Amino acid sequence: MSSAQDFEIPSVDAMRRNSEQAGALLKTLGNPDRLLILCQINRGEICVSDLEAACDVSQPTLSQQLTVLRAQGLVKTRREGKRVYYSLASPAASAVLMTLYQIYCHGGSDPPGK
Repeated sequence: MSSAQDFEIPSVDAMRRNSEQAGALLKTLGNPDRLLILCQINRGEICVSDLEAACDVSQPTLSQQLTVLRAQGLVKTRREGKRVYYSLASPAASAVLMTLYQIYCHGGSDPPGK
């Protein structure tokens, strides 16, 4: 894993501006239903009915959370007939999701702090 020393450290002003975007992303990921939905979408484009089954959430909950994810610009949609397909629209979200996957889901071991 990279350390802070591997990157050029920006000014505090630049970090402050970027921290608002990062905070908004982390706030959105802070909801367990949205996090699970994004993890499924991060695997590849998926239709709503398959997403509902994969996440084991009710249709109203799924619809509500997808609305939030669209509003935040994290997912995009594609319509094919009556089906709506979702895919990830944010490279930053994908990178964070992959990091969370590596820490909490990969290898089947207990996550940090357990």
